[in-house]
Amino acid sequence: MNVCYAVNEPISREQFVTLLNQTSLGERRPVDDDECITGMLNNSNLMITAWQGEQLVGIARSVTDFSYACYLSDLAVHENYQRLGIGRELMRQTQKQLGKRCKLILIAAPAANEYYEPLGFEQNERCWVLPAGKRIV
Repeated sequence: MNVCYAVNEPISREQFVTLLNQTSLGERRPVDDDECITGMLNNSNLMITAWQGEQLVGIARSVTDFSYACYLSDLAVHENYQRLGIGRELMRQTQKQLGKRCKLILIAAPAANEYYEPLGFEQNERCWVLPAGKRIV
């Protein structure tokens, strides 16, 4: 299998949603909200994509300062292409774009929580999330 990787290759909203729906992320992302999906794509400043020919089969979508912190917001690999090392390579390609002091930060999907430790990630119990719509008191 010949999978090609690209840095900041533009993708359409439709390609992104189609990929998300072929993964477990589709149920936890606003795939029916065009404005939100468009904002997710337009405001990411680092996207590594994996391609099998013309088909988008994986993405690592991040927001980063490239120097200190990179938040890997979405790591998605099409269900037919999982367990082939694509997710690992997407993260490696992401890390290659970052400065030597830049840490990679992510929130694991429940089904993928065990995936990251063998790759060298350390679990951090100090992460806090303020859900959308909830106000800071």
